[in-house]
Parts: sequence; structure tokens; C-alpha cells
Amino acid sequence: MQAQLAHQLALAPTGTIVIACAGAAVVAAALALYFGALLGIVRSDLTTGMKLVWFAFTLMAPFLGSLLWFLIGRRDAQRRPGLA
Repeated sequence: MQAQLAHQLALAPTGTIVIACAGAAVVAAALALYFGALLGIVRSDLTTGMKLVWFAFTLMAPFLGSLLWFLIGRRDAQRRPGLA
């Protein structure tokens, strides 16, 4: 019984480290998505007004705005450059 308890206690820090690394990877991916979307918005061929709308939306709702930019906005910007 004591050996099993000692084994479980020895594994606890490893599990904590794995969870912390997974959390850090998720945060890094979310930040990359966010900053990639902001950079993509600024560099797009959209009009200034549409860039401002996408930029504001991405600032107000970072994850959702970034995701929608890559799913909808970027494709629309490539299809109709310079048009709102």
C-alpha cells in the first residue's frame, strides 16, 4: 500500500508539468492566431474602413475575431481587393 502511494506521489509533479506545458502551448497558439490575424488585417487589400471594422472586432473579441478573420475576412479580401 505504501509503495503504491509513493509511486502515485512521485508521478504527481510529472502530471503537473505536462498539464502546464499543454496549457502554455494552447496560450502560444492562441496568441499566434491573434497576432497573425491583426497582421493579416493590416496587410490586406481591404479599404481602410473595412480594415478598421475587422481590427476593432478582433480587438474586442480576440479569439472569435481572429478565427472569423481567417475563415471569412481573408478569403473576402483576396476575392475583392480594394472593395468594402
